[in-house]
Amino acid sequence: MVGLLMNRQLGIVDWGIGGISIHKLIKSRLGNVPVIYLSDTGAKPYGKMSRAELVARLNAVSEFLKTQGVTHLVFGCNAASTAIDFLNHDGLKIEGVIESAVRLTARKKPAQLGLVGGGRTVRSGVYRKAFRQRGITVQQRVAQPLSGLIESGDVSSAMLRRACKAILHPIKDSSHILLACTHYPAILPILHEFVSAETVFIDPASELVDRIKRWRLPVGGKDTFLTTGDPKKMQTAAFKAFAARLPSPRKVKIPF
Repeated sequence: MVGLLMNRQLGIVDWGIGGISIHKLIKSRLGNVPVIYLSDTGAKPYGKMSRAELVARLNAVSEFLKTQGVTHLVFGCNAASTAIDFLNHDGLKIEGVIESAVRLTARKKPAQLGLVGGGRTVRSGVYRKAFRQRGITVQQRVAQPLSGLIESGDVSSAMLRRACKAILHPIKDSSHILLACTHYPAILPILHEFVSAETVFIDPASELVDRIKRWRLPVGGKDTFLTTGDPKKMQTAAFKAFAARLPSPRKVKIPF
C-alpha cells in the first residue's frame, strides 16, 4: 500500500505553458505535491481540433500519464476542458477549469460580464449556457492570437498590445472580464491598459486549486516536466510568461 501511495502523482495537462500558472499556485498553496506537467505542443493546437480529434487526443494523453503514475489529472486548458464530459475517466480523477471559472464568476455577481478565450472555448457555448442558467449574460470575445503570442514568449510587444486593444474594445466597460485561457494571466498588466479602471479581471486558477485540494493527494517527490514539442521552447516560454524556471523538460511521444 505504501508503494502505491508513493507512485501517485498529480498531472497537469495543457497544450502549452498556460497551465504553469496553475502549477505555481499549486506549489505555493498545497505544499510539496509531486506534479507531472505535460505540454502537448507536438500535437495540433487543441482549439483547432474537431471534437472527435480532441477527445481521442486527450484520452491518449490520459492513458500515457496513467503509465507515469498519474492518478489525479487537471486539464489547465479551456479548450481541453470543453471535452471532459466525453473522456474516458477510468482510473483517473479529472478536473477542468470551466466549472471553477463559472462558480467563481457567479459569486462575484457581475453587473456586466465579458469573457476572452480561444475560438473553441467561445464557440462551444459552454460558458454562455452555464452563465444563462445562473441568470448572467456574457459578452464573449475570441482572443485566439494572444495565447499563440504568449506561447512564443511574447508578453509585451507592440503587436501584442494591438491585439489586446482590438479584442477588448467591445467589452472594455465590463464590470468583470473572465480570463477563459490560462495563458492570459501572464499579460494581465497589459490587459488592464485597454479596459475601464473599474473593470475586474477574473482568473479562475485560485478556485480550481481550492477544488483540487480536497483530493487525497500525495506529498513529497520531485516535479517532472514533459513535452511532446520542443523542450527548450517550453523552458523559454515558461520563464518569459510566468518567471518559472523549469528543470530540463523531457520530450515524450504519445501513441495516437
